[in-house]
Amino acid sequence: MTKHKTGTRKEWLAARLALLEAEKEHTRRSDELARGRQELPWVRIDKEYRFETDEGSGSLAELFRGRSQLLVYHFMFGPDYKAGCATCSTIADGFNGFVVHLANHDVTLSAVSRAPLAKLQAYKRRMGWTFPWASSVGGDFNFDFNVSFTEEQQREGGIEYNYRREPPLTEGGWGRILTKRGEGPVADNAAMTGTDAATYTRERPGMSAFALEDGVVYHTYSAYARGLDALWGMYPWLDRAPKGRNETGLWWRRHDEYDKR
Repeated sequence: MTKHKTGTRKEWLAARLALLEAEKEHTRRSDELARGRQELPWVRIDKEYRFETDEGSGSLAELFRGRSQLLVYHFMFGPDYKAGCATCSTIADGFNGFVVHLANHDVTLSAVSRAPLAKLQAYKRRMGWTFPWASSVGGDFNFDFNVSFTEEQQREGGIEYNYRREPPLTEGGWGRILTKRGEGPVADNAAMTGTDAATYTRERPGMSAFALEDGVVYHTYSAYARGLDALWGMYPWLDRAPKGRNETGLWWRRHDEYDKR
């Protein structure tokens, strides 16, 4: 017998209609936020960024692939990783399905990571992905867009992520939590990339949007951390499931690592 509150269909409908009003307000607010993103001032990019892609070396403008809009997912796959971040992988699992729809709406979606291109290509084959994925190895792109950091920044408290500065990585403070082996989602995620927590967290997830007009690239928007929730395909579904997210820790895996059920 369930311990959850139960009721009649009439009681359910009354509660559902009340919730519907809140959902509609949430939708209207979401539309307002989307308009706010589009109204942000654009920042011209004059720096020459170079990327390694399946088609060869290219500029940021060439990542647009002839379209006027570019969405970049900053995928956590650092040069020292043995495999891509499992959390980023669950997000990227949805890309193959809608990248073609975006492409036919004047938008290119591409992942970008600091790992060498050969590593990215091998991981794509393993995951069965076909969306564009560029390597920014050796360049400043990830650092300039606040998703990659140096050991020095980590040690001295020079990391600015999600629009706020983090405390230094020290054994006695915030760093102790990150580097405690075998405990917590950060340590678990690090282990799944074949790194330690400090190395793992020198890469961070995010997304950035760009526009191309008259040969000039502009940065228009970036989001990080929980700002990526809406891009994580499984969460909107879980938020509508009877038990919600129902999380007690890191429960997800790469899609080829689950037990067959």
